[in-house]
Amino acid sequence: MDNDIKISIICNAYNHAKYIRDTLDGFVMQKTDFKFEILIHDDASTDETADIIREYEAKYPDIIKPIYQKENQYSKDVWITDVFQLRRSKGKYIALCEGDDYWTDPDKLQKQYDALESHPDIDICVHASTLINASDGSVNGTVDHGSEMTIIPVEKVIEGGGSFVSTNSILVRREILTERRKFVDVCPLDYTYQISGSLKGGMLYLPDNMSVYRVSVPGSWTEQSGKNLKAYLKFLNELTAGLKQLDQDTDKKYHKIISKILSGLLRARIHYKLLVMVKK
Repeated sequence: MDNDIKISIICNAYNHAKYIRDTLDGFVMQKTDFKFEILIHDDASTDETADIIREYEAKYPDIIKPIYQKENQYSKDVWITDVFQLRRSKGKYIALCEGDDYWTDPDKLQKQYDALESHPDIDICVHASTLINASDGSVNGTVDHGSEMTIIPVEKVIEGGGSFVSTNSILVRREILTERRKFVDVCPLDYTYQISGSLKGGMLYLPDNMSVYRVSVPGSWTEQSGKNLKAYLKFLNELTAGLKQLDQDTDKKYHKIISKILSGLLRARIHYKLLVMVKK
C-alpha cells in the first residue's frame, strides 16, 4: 500500500551516465524496516542516463518510479523538484540525492528515520559526507559538524549558506516542502529547504559519514553558473528576494544574520552586473 511508504527519495538526473549507477546502487542497498520509494526524474538526458535508469527500473519495479522527459525542463525554468517530484511523493519524509552523488551506508535511511521519529520536535536530519572531485576521484575533504550527534540552531544554518551540509544528507518531513512558507516559494533551493526544516527545532546532525558529494562535475549547475554570468546574476537576485522574504516570514527574528548575508549578496550582485555590462 502506498500509504505504508515512509520515505520518498527524490533524485533528479541529467546526463549523469558516468555516475548514476553509484547513485541507484546507494538507493537499492538501503536496509529498512519500512517501505520507501525512489522517485527519479530524467530531464531528457542526451547520454545513456535514461537507459541505465530503465535497467534498474526493470530490476526494482516496485520501488523505482521514474519520469523520462522528452524535452529538457530545466532549460524552461521549471523547478523540477516542485513540479514533478514533490507532487507525486507519498512518504512521511523526503530524502534528497542528485544523480551524480551517492550514499555509502546501507543503514542511512533507517538511522535518519529513527532519529527523526525519536525527535518529533525537529523536522530535518543531516549527516556527515565526503567531498570527491569528479574529475580524478580525489578526496576534497568532508562536510561535517563534529563527532557527536547534536542539534544545530537555525541561526547557524542560515549563516552557513547552501553548502553548510551536503544535499544528499538531507532527510526532512514532507510537509516542510509541500506546505511551506512563502520564502521557500520565492527561492526554492536546497539552502531554503535547510532553513525551513530548521525553523521549528533546529537541524538534527548525525556524525556518521554516509554519503559522497561530487564536486567539479562537468555540466553541473556550479560549473555552468561560472560560465553564464546572466544566469548567476538571476540566481543572486532570487536568493536576495528569498532571504528578504525569510526576514518577513520570521518577523525579523534573525534580522541581524540575514542583513549580514544580504550585504554580501549586494556586493556580489554589483560585481556580476558590472561583468555582464563589460561582456556586452
